[in-house]
Amino acid sequence: MSTAGQTHINAFAAYLAGERNYSPTTVLAYRQSLEELQRLLVDLPFEAMQPQGIRLAVAKLSSMGRKPRSIARSLSAWRSFYRWAGRYQGFAANPASGIRAPKASKPLPKALSVDHAMALLDRAEPDPNDAADLRDAAMFELLYSSGLRLSELIGLDDAPGPNSLGWVDVRAGEVSVTGKGRKTRTVPVGSTALAALQRWRVVRLWWLQDDNPALFLSPRGKRVSPSLVYARLKRWTLKAGVPTHVHPHMLRHSFATHMLQSTGDLRAVQELLGHANIATTQVYTHLDFQALAKVYDQAHPRAKRVDPKGK
Repeated sequence: MSTAGQTHINAFAAYLAGERNYSPTTVLAYRQSLEELQRLLVDLPFEAMQPQGIRLAVAKLSSMGRKPRSIARSLSAWRSFYRWAGRYQGFAANPASGIRAPKASKPLPKALSVDHAMALLDRAEPDPNDAADLRDAAMFELLYSSGLRLSELIGLDDAPGPNSLGWVDVRAGEVSVTGKGRKTRTVPVGSTALAALQRWRVVRLWWLQDDNPALFLSPRGKRVSPSLVYARLKRWTLKAGVPTHVHPHMLRHSFATHMLQSTGDLRAVQELLGHANIATTQVYTHLDFQALAKVYDQAHPRAKRVDPKGK
């Protein structure tokens, strides 16, 4: 990559981190998208880029097997960069403006049924002498109780501090988290999840090292990793006999779906999930309708459709 190209990327990354307060992970993703654009177009200077160059880059990504959603993320990063460059670097135009990624299908998020969610979380009474078991119970109860993202769960501290991204207030029965876009929200925590957290905190001290502030620890005294949460949830799923692959985000989907089934209050669920746009939350209404349609097909005496071929 040219020195000038790297200088532009470094300046843009500094802007995202300093002015926009983006997380290090998000800044890295923008960096990688811009570095990839340079590689795709053989170090063509950013300021010399034309719309046909962006279209060529999109075509190359598609030919490499990149998914439409991934291409859309890259395009979004390129547009943001050129908007910034036009404002602060004197670039003449935004060559990525108006260029769209290939259309992607929008599969509905998968959610557990209420019965399967209960079977998973009621798998067994946690062993009071097994710290990992008590920690897992607290993590999974909290994911389902409050609809947290995995990153929000992992980022929780045992107590609020100057650098905390989130914590649980047991007395208030609330969890405060910092989600996407560095937005903070507070969500209620159910009594079952609070009880599980209290049991975990009793044994958390067994693994605590160097005053690590993290609420959920590994046996080495480190903050739990995403891979550890995935692995432990898979273990719980198998033991519970739930006939589907369950990942941490499915518990968030299940929280949203079950809340909508019970209340029908889309705005409230939007606030609980921390969605900036209610259109993101509306996908769960489709899940709810699918469940209702299935019940209708099974229960209504005239719900069966007539096969036009007479089969």
